[in-house]
Amino acid sequence: MSKNAVSADPKVYDWCPGALRPMMSGDGLVVRIRAPLGRLSPPQAREVAKLSQSCGNGLIDLSARGNLQLRGIREDRYETLIAALGELGLVDADPDAEARRNILLTPFWAEDDDTHAVATDLNRSLTLVSDLILPGKFGFAVDCGPAPLLCGSAADIRIEQGKEGLILRADGAETGLSITRNSAAEEAIALARWFLDQGGAPEGRGRMQTLIARRGPPVSHVATRAISAEQPSLGPCATGQLIALEFGQIPSDSFAALAGYGALRLTPWRMLLIETTKDLAPMPGLILEATDPRLQVVACTGAPGCLQAHAATRDLARHLAPHVPKGAQLHVSGCSKGCAQPTPADLVLTASGAETFDLIHHGKASDQPLRETLSAAALRANPAILTEGS
Repeated sequence: MSKNAVSADPKVYDWCPGALRPMMSGDGLVVRIRAPLGRLSPPQAREVAKLSQSCGNGLIDLSARGNLQLRGIREDRYETLIAALGELGLVDADPDAEARRNILLTPFWAEDDDTHAVATDLNRSLTLVSDLILPGKFGFAVDCGPAPLLCGSAADIRIEQGKEGLILRADGAETGLSITRNSAAEEAIALARWFLDQGGAPEGRGRMQTLIARRGPPVSHVATRAISAEQPSLGPCATGQLIALEFGQIPSDSFAALAGYGALRLTPWRMLLIETTKDLAPMPGLILEATDPRLQVVACTGAPGCLQAHAATRDLARHLAPHVPKGAQLHVSGCSKGCAQPTPADLVLTASGAETFDLIHHGKASDQPLRETLSAAALRANPAILTEGS
């Protein structure tokens, strides 16, 4: 962070919000819904949209782990919200079960294929193992299609296609354990227990990749991984069509309208997969064209919605989007945590004050800046500042 920063380093939480364990933010409670199989039926989606309006501020986020976040939930409406989500089948039995059931799966599954079968089994198994206490951000990825699609998404244990069948792979390892769809859930839980036995979660923290870098994977993990595929682009696909959300957020009215087309599948790419072949009408918050410049920009919630953010981010990001060089990515972050984009980006603006940003090239939000305390007004007036000196 710039030496001119106006406040102390932002607080880093070692857990993620859930429905039963919400997190307070600048605009109210953040309630995260972990939809089973990452899918909402049309009735579920419409009811979630109504609850977002009646209990919160009407804004819905799609997280990098393919979960929905209802923003601005009022404390006096929280119990009403949870009761309604329970009736929709979107709440776990208790917070511990909710925390364990941290599963990301590729949205392109079909009924009874490997991804569907493994995720269903793992979901059930994790709900039952009450003695398995994992770090708050520890998660699983089920990615059993022809080529892995989720390698760029955060996960600690990965069930994916190897070169000769399904493998179970510890994040950070180049090889894995050969498995079948019937053994996948049991072996995944065994690997989670191995992680704990190896001391991978000191004081409730820890990630698999850190442990693997220190000691390597289990000796039985020798199966070769497959080459990963590129992130899918907008448009038609085998199970419907992909649309993007501006900065991963959508108004509840648009969310409800999308449910009129078909079921909604959640992705980790700030996209929704709509189970329909019909043409979609333009709506607030939606990006329907692959050439839209906003697809090259990542921006966090920013101030005042996030308590950690020094400045507003999304209006500036929206203004700068058309000026980002083709093929490059701009990350606008409200603080040095860089929650919206933990990995490096070509261009990064990290807020250092209420109206100032530090500019970083080819790095993360916490890296040493190339230029410090650029005013938001100057960036708006002269977007070429972004690439000067690159």
